[in-house]
Amino acid sequence: MAKLKEECGVFGIFGNAEASNLTYLGLHALQHRGQESAGIVTSDGVNLHNHRQMGLVSDIFTEDILSRLPGTNAIGHVRYSTTGSSQDKNMQPIVINYFRGALAIAHNGNLTNARTLREELEGDGAIFQSTTDTEVIVHLIAKSKEETLIQRIIESLTRCKGAYSLMFLTPEVMIAARDPYGFRPLVMGKLGDSPVFASETCAFDLIEAEYIREVEPGEIIVVTQNGTESFKPFGEVPHAHCVFEYIYFARPDSFLTGRNVYQVRKALGKQLAIEHPAEADIVVAVPDSGVPAAMGFSEQLGLPLELGLLRSHYVGRTFIEPQQSIRNFGVRLKLNAIREVLNGKRVVIIDDSIVRGTTSRKIVKMIRAAGATEVHMRISSPPTKFSCYYGIDTPLKEELIANSLEIDEIRKYITSDSLGYLSLDGVMKAVDETKRRENGESFCSACFSGRYPVELTDQKKVKHKQLGLFGG
Repeated sequence: MAKLKEECGVFGIFGNAEASNLTYLGLHALQHRGQESAGIVTSDGVNLHNHRQMGLVSDIFTEDILSRLPGTNAIGHVRYSTTGSSQDKNMQPIVINYFRGALAIAHNGNLTNARTLREELEGDGAIFQSTTDTEVIVHLIAKSKEETLIQRIIESLTRCKGAYSLMFLTPEVMIAARDPYGFRPLVMGKLGDSPVFASETCAFDLIEAEYIREVEPGEIIVVTQNGTESFKPFGEVPHAHCVFEYIYFARPDSFLTGRNVYQVRKALGKQLAIEHPAEADIVVAVPDSGVPAAMGFSEQLGLPLELGLLRSHYVGRTFIEPQQSIRNFGVRLKLNAIREVLNGKRVVIIDDSIVRGTTSRKIVKMIRAAGATEVHMRISSPPTKFSCYYGIDTPLKEELIANSLEIDEIRKYITSDSLGYLSLDGVMKAVDETKRRENGESFCSACFSGRYPVELTDQKKVKHKQLGLFGG
């Protein structure tokens, strides 16, 4: 399916005898944030133990492997790669041994000056083992002359621009850090007396941990046997929480910035119905991410919500196509139209976004083939016109259909009878309906507006090419 991909999820727990097992469960809850590879690093107070592998969490971490990850402290990582970076060497957490000891790091985000920093470090003799920007942070820390680890991390992150939610682990210490803009989510909780961190609160629900609060933008939290200590070493900047987390990336049962994702998505659907109503018989969601918005759309207009598209949850990452071509095979492998629901009906399809337009075109044609008399497409976000450089795997700007075509031209391409996108003002109204914005709270909508909160240093060097370094 032509969807944007979240690149990573991170998890950490300190002071628990079942650290590796709980990290496994936490990563399982965050699997939607990364399905390329997964890794866990544990500490027994003296050494770090790690296992990283390509694949899904439940396939990688058997009881035998988890038994070889001893210790009471652990961090974990699930990863989506950007195009071309699906390699063993890029799996995380990254673990190094340098003259100051062992250090592991897990990263969600993307540095916008990683290429610039890497060229500088390589000029000073650094040898890189991967193509991730996460390794840039590792080299900065190793190079730092500061006396303590926290000082070395602060000095290194001060030089990093862009998005990062980070977990660090040494034999004695665990550290969580979030960039000053707060692009990517990071939350803090507690399981008994054990501090817990995760990209989303849904990871806490699975292990029955108590949610405490968000790691604040620009905050670094140090966890030791003596407790937790918070640092805010960076200057205040306007927040830039990723609004697409609410639209698509985060799990509906998670809370981000105090808002329940499901409730925000339902509010998006209601606002979409206000802005772009349709004369139709039924509302159908593109599963699974379009379901809450479809519920809101249906409720607002009083139209019945029907299960007109069924999604297969058992599709692997690769499949063997039949020798004789089947039209729309890739989409049919994941979605199937229910003819008895759609036949003879005027149908409104609700989806969260249109990226290249190819999938939407195939879905519209599939629904028409099932007997729908009219097909109206409604999107619970604005047109995606610009690439993201803050940790989301997006196509080049030139490949985004909304970047080159007007809305009616997109409608003609996907062959729907009508097409309506939610406005950016409508998105923010839905977010505010769930919880009013606090002082200083703002959101990044660069993929819709082209207004990038942090300078794209590397992009100035490499125009019209994907970055050579890939985020966490």
